[in-house]
Amino acid sequence: MECAEFNTEIFGPAVLWAEAVPGWRVPFDDRANLQLLTIAGQEGDWTYRVQQGGPAHSFWQFEQGGGVKGVINHPASKTLVRAAMIKSGICPLLTEQEAYAAIAIPQGDGLACAFARLLLWTDPAELPDVGDVDGAWDYYQRNWRPGKPGPDRWPGNYAAARATLGL
Repeated sequence: MECAEFNTEIFGPAVLWAEAVPGWRVPFDDRANLQLLTIAGQEGDWTYRVQQGGPAHSFWQFEQGGGVKGVINHPASKTLVRAAMIKSGICPLLTEQEAYAAIAIPQGDGLACAFARLLLWTDPAELPDVGDVDGAWDYYQRNWRPGKPGPDRWPGNYAAARATLGL
């Protein structure tokens, strides 16, 4: 899928879904949207909800014992992610396993977006400014800790996300 199509069909609706979570207070501003859209391109090529040849789920490629567990248990995100999990109706028992399964299906795209935004929220550092490709790369690496980072793909994904968002 192309970045613009992903933005229109998946990301935009997922952001609206997350912003409607009761008590949601984490901003989806230009910096966050650019980072999230770029990461979805980097991790899932704006195409894959389930990692090709690996264990990760969602367009942001969360592993059950990694990002899912981290967001569910981090003091800065645990209350909001639980509210998002309840809102999803997919995983009302609030387990890591249920959340992990939910973000692998289309009905879980909003929840997956909430997880991704909350993972960024757990970083005490400010989001990189729009245009700071290297800072955005560092931020991504620090928070996602990718096994196969693909630094050669980052600038193109960043440029596509930036153009898609009109930034």
